[in-house]
Amino acid sequence: MEMDYVTEFPHIRMDRRPRKRPRLAWDFNQPHKKAQSGMCNGQDVGNVTSFGPSRALPDHASLFEKGLAQKVSPLWRDDDKDGHYMFALGENLTSRYKIYRKVGEGTFGQVLECWDRETKEMVAIKVVRSIKKYQEAAMMELEVLQLLGKYDRNGSRCVKLRNWFDYRNHICIVFEMLGPSLYDFLQKNNYCPFPVDLVWELGRQLLECVAFLHDLCLIHTDLKPENILFVSSEYVKIPDKVTSHSPIEGTCYRRLPKSSAIKVIDFGSTAYEHQDHNYIVSTRHYRAPEVILGLGWSYPCDIWSVGCILVELCSGEALFQTHENLEHLAMMERVLGPLPHHMLKRVDRHAEKYVKKGRLDWPEGATSRESIKAVLKLPRLQNLVMQHVDHSAGDLIDLLQGLLRFDPCSRLTARQALRIRQHWYVVGDEFCLALNRE
Repeated sequence: MEMDYVTEFPHIRMDRRPRKRPRLAWDFNQPHKKAQSGMCNGQDVGNVTSFGPSRALPDHASLFEKGLAQKVSPLWRDDDKDGHYMFALGENLTSRYKIYRKVGEGTFGQVLECWDRETKEMVAIKVVRSIKKYQEAAMMELEVLQLLGKYDRNGSRCVKLRNWFDYRNHICIVFEMLGPSLYDFLQKNNYCPFPVDLVWELGRQLLECVAFLHDLCLIHTDLKPENILFVSSEYVKIPDKVTSHSPIEGTCYRRLPKSSAIKVIDFGSTAYEHQDHNYIVSTRHYRAPEVILGLGWSYPCDIWSVGCILVELCSGEALFQTHENLEHLAMMERVLGPLPHHMLKRVDRHAEKYVKKGRLDWPEGATSRESIKAVLKLPRLQNLVMQHVDHSAGDLIDLLQGLLRFDPCSRLTARQALRIRQHWYVVGDEFCLALNRE
C-alpha cells in the first residue's frame, strides 16, 4: 500500500525561520469581535471565535466551514520547553488538516483529532516532539507502519497509516480515527472486569495481531491496555450489581462496547528480530522476567505482555502493581511459582543483586514490610481467575499458564495460543450484539 507523502525528511527540508514569539490572534485589538482566546498545547484558556459564541462545540461541518481562514497556517510559535508543538483549536496543521481537539499526550508528543479536508473525515495525528531522539523513533515507526500496510491483506488488527509529513520541525503521522483504549474503557467502568466471553474475543484479536507481527520478524515490545484501542467508541449501559460507588441503590450500571473490534497502536518501540535485544523494554506492569533479569528477549516478551493484559481484563486490575524489580520478581513467584534455577544462574551483572544462593533474594532483600505485604496479598493465578470467572475458568487458566511461563523458550507462541481453545469464534461481536438486543 503506497503512502501519500506530503514532504520529505530529513531535516534539510525543515522550516528554519526565527523562533521569536509572534503576535497571536488574541493579541490583536479587534473591536468588531469579542476578545479571542483558545487552546494552547491542550490547555483551555477561553472560547475560540471560530467555534461561535457558545462554549458548546457545534457539529463537525459547521466547525470547519467558518471561522479562521480555510487554508492559512498560523503564525510561527515557539515550542514549549519540552519540545511539544503549541497550537490553538480551529487552527490549520498544513492546508489539509484542521485541529479539532487534543485526544492524548505521551513522552513522544501529542495526538490531535483533526478534520481531513481532502477525505472529509476525522483523523488522528501524532505530532512528535521536536527533539532528535523522538524524531528518529518516529521515522522508525513510519518504516514499521509501511511494512505492516504492505503485507496486511486480511486485516491484521494494526492501526492504519494514512499519511505523514513534517511541519515546523515536528514529524506528524496521520492515522485512522479509533475509539477509546482498553485502559480508558476500564477506567470509565470504575475498573469493572470485562465479561469472560469478551475477554476471550479480545484475546483472540490481540493474538492474531501479535502472530502477524511475529511472522514479519517484528516484536512490538510495548503491548499494554493503553496501546489497544476499540475501533468504535459506541457502547451500551447494562444494569450491574450495586456497589459502594453507586449513589442510589439499584442505579449501578456498567458499559459494554457495541463492537468488540480492536486495533493495536504505537509501534514506536517495535524492534526487528535481528536487532540487539539487551536493553530494557515494555512498560513495567507488562514486562517479562527475562527482561528484568537481563537475559535478552525476543518474541516471547510480547506473549508475556498479552498474558498480563488478559488477566487485567478479567480482574479489572493490573496483575503486577509495582515499580521495583525485586518486588516485581517476588510477585511473579507468588502468582506463578518459583523462577527456574537455570534462569537465575544466568542473570546479568545488573540483576545479580536480586539472586542469592541460587534463588530469589526474597523476602530478605525486601526494601520494606509494606513491600512484603504487597507480595503476600497476591493470590495464585488459578485462584485469581476463579474469583472473577464463573464459566470457562479452566480453559482461561490453561491459556494464561501457557502465556505466562517463566522460560521464554517454553512459553506459547501466538499461533499455538490461538489453537488452544476450539471456540474462539463463537463469541465476540455476536456476544456484544446479543447484549444490545436485550
